[in-house]
Amino acid sequence: MITVTAAVIERAGRVLICQRRADQKHPLKWEFPGGKVEAGEDPEAGLRRELQEELGIEAAKIKEITRFEFQYPGGDPFRLIFYQVEQYEGVVQNQVFADIRWAEVQQLPDFDFLEGDIEFVHRLATGTDWRRAG
Repeated sequence: MITVTAAVIERAGRVLICQRRADQKHPLKWEFPGGKVEAGEDPEAGLRRELQEELGIEAAKIKEITRFEFQYPGGDPFRLIFYQVEQYEGVVQNQVFADIRWAEVQQLPDFDFLEGDIEFVHRLATGTDWRRAG
């Protein structure tokens, strides 16, 4: 089963969200930075690699929030692991996305997120116990 990681990066009460490019699968949908874990790669190492590639930052302290399986119609199921990035080094730079934004947590449901992220976005926006690993 493919594992996908996603980072919740908070700054001053806002969360970093990223918009896919028009030429990608699920065009212009919003998501959290992260991506597929490569074969033989630890999920935390995969997240660190993805954050370096996508945003040019080094995650210094991360903690798993939750994980679950999801499947798009006609697709294979995958495991999605969300991590809270508590500290990072460097300056966030958009290196691959159509757009990136620091959004108010309560406003996250207003964005057109990937279907696999919607339940988590709702939990995050409503203050449901998302910080506890599941």
